[in-house]
Amino acid sequence: MANPKACGTACQFIAPDYPKMEARVHGRARDPARPDELHFGPFRKMLKAALKAPLPGAQWTGITTRIAEKLLAAGAVEAVLTMAPDPEDHWKPVPVLVTRPEGMAQVRGMRMGYAPLLALLEPARAAGYKRLAVIGIPCQVHALRVLEAELGLERLYVIGTPCSDNTTTESFHTFLDLLDDDPASITYLEFRADYHVELRFTDGRTRTIPFLQLPISQLPPDFFPLTCRSCVDYTNVLADITVGYMGGQGEQWLLVRNERGEELLNLLGEEIRVEAPGSKGKRAGAVRGFLANVERAAGGLPLRRMPDWIRPIVGWLMPRIGPRGLEFARTRVEMKACETVVHLRREEPASVKNMVPAHVWTLVEPYGLMPKDGERR
Repeated sequence: MANPKACGTACQFIAPDYPKMEARVHGRARDPARPDELHFGPFRKMLKAALKAPLPGAQWTGITTRIAEKLLAAGAVEAVLTMAPDPEDHWKPVPVLVTRPEGMAQVRGMRMGYAPLLALLEPARAAGYKRLAVIGIPCQVHALRVLEAELGLERLYVIGTPCSDNTTTESFHTFLDLLDDDPASITYLEFRADYHVELRFTDGRTRTIPFLQLPISQLPPDFFPLTCRSCVDYTNVLADITVGYMGGQGEQWLLVRNERGEELLNLLGEEIRVEAPGSKGKRAGAVRGFLANVERAAGGLPLRRMPDWIRPIVGWLMPRIGPRGLEFARTRVEMKACETVVHLRREEPASVKNMVPAHVWTLVEPYGLMPKDGERR
């Protein structure tokens, strides 16, 4: 952007003030007395949802792109800022401004890699757009919210998707190479809440791989950058509505966070089917096991690998007795919280004080991670 120094104040990974930002965007910060707000941030309602008529090419049923399409069709926004596939590599994200409802069909699906989404904010302003929707992951949305006041917009809608980790598109291709003998034929990849990764192929085939059988140990140590390994905003808390999968049990999981989020959900009318999300299983054992492996990896020790003979048994059991629904979502948030503390202490100890907000210390306390002297603001 024209002022590169803005990164110093907008970047989520320097000195974020989550309570202040949440209060500005939603009218209040997360309330510890409200169930699940420590984990997921402020919200008005949580839903399990699916479009009654799934959109072709969508990652799930297409709720995110359908909301944006409806905004454009109604004239509520003049453009939608989001990611499209690179013409040379459909996995690589490229920022685009979509101005026609039918254009949203071209941006459906998942991308993997880094791309400067917010670099198009200034071109959007130069084009005279005053009403804008943005679809982004948490680090993009955090920076957007910091910059929001200087954009001069009449209206801004923010549709957020959850994020755990990101990597370069080139590294992602390395991962695909490990998954299948013909990685170029993979058209779709999704980490599902049933502890499986789903792959789809150009010839119409589908394949699922249990999480336990993924080649994670074969990835290089720098596959995920420290920023991703120390992110505490998995659920995109500053979006108006978060659309993801973690608490959906096979469908999408919606967190409607404020009045604008209610407006976005209402755009779908009778097109969407919603119900209360479920919650089963217990997360403590899974989080403790994850923490033990993170501590070993951060200390340079090899991961504890489950014997091959037992992997199919545990892979069969996990979708049946492991954390599911909202408990699965809580599990992932607590895993990310533990990962943040361990990696920052190891690699950037001076950043712990600024990077770890108070609610994260509450989440990791049951697992023996307590703030040391100088680690709390």
